[in-house]
Amino acid sequence: MALRTQISERQRRLGAELRRLRDSRGVTTSEAAAAAGFNSPFLSHIEAGRTAVATDRLHRLCAHYEVSSAPYLEALVAMSESSGKGWWSAYKGRATQYALNLAELEAGSARLCSYEPLLIPGLLQTEDYIRALFDGVRPQHATAEDAIAFRLDRQKILTAEGAPTVHTVVHEAALRMHYGGPEVMRAQFLHLIELARLPNVTIQIFPFRARTFLGVSIPFVYAAPRVEELATVVLEHPNEPVYRDTEEHLSRYRALFDRLKSSALAPVDPSTAPESHAVPDSLMLIQRLLYDL
Repeated sequence: MALRTQISERQRRLGAELRRLRDSRGVTTSEAAAAAGFNSPFLSHIEAGRTAVATDRLHRLCAHYEVSSAPYLEALVAMSESSGKGWWSAYKGRATQYALNLAELEAGSARLCSYEPLLIPGLLQTEDYIRALFDGVRPQHATAEDAIAFRLDRQKILTAEGAPTVHTVVHEAALRMHYGGPEVMRAQFLHLIELARLPNVTIQIFPFRARTFLGVSIPFVYAAPRVEELATVVLEHPNEPVYRDTEEHLSRYRALFDRLKSSALAPVDPSTAPESHAVPDSLMLIQRLLYDL
């Protein structure tokens, strides 16, 4: 079987999880390969995401690793058997591999938690805001129109059947960065308020007056499928994203997001009457910024 020349994030994540399982049981590559019925180099390629693993052999590996959780095993099998195809497949060659990976990651998530210090999160941006971001900047996609269309298609996950819960914390600085000018930002603020009406979307603003701490300058996405152990953290980087998936990293970013949530203003809740806002909250801050535009 030919080795993959391009490895998707799902394929890399599956391989990393199988390697983690093997290491946690103190099993050598040779021992695990023998138990599953193939040689050591082949298992190394599987753990690196360079090749697939047949379902029956995946079951053998997991049995050797004493995996007892049925949901966890089913999730591993689903990752292995997935074709990786979805709406994003139509953008292959027109969108970056990172963009394709992110779309697949979002599609497989039950919960998405994100923090943005300087931008409105991509899933919550209006078309005009997106266009303003790309104004005068050539995106890595084939064309700017491809980049805009791709981001708008990503946003359909918010209202799709089986949509994930989305909880985002946005720093006040991102709201004060006027991409596209007052009219674009006014529409963007109103869009945030409307999105907050969705039952699966929670938006909080981290105000300037909040006590800051290490971590408030780093944008990230915590993407969790139904099996929490298979979550992935995506860290934004100017060149390419960094993926983190060890138990230590997952725990660290869950704790960081919890701290961001507790330090941020109460979530945007358009259903509450203005007079019921006893203390400043995210909606009040957005409305104040709307007034100032």
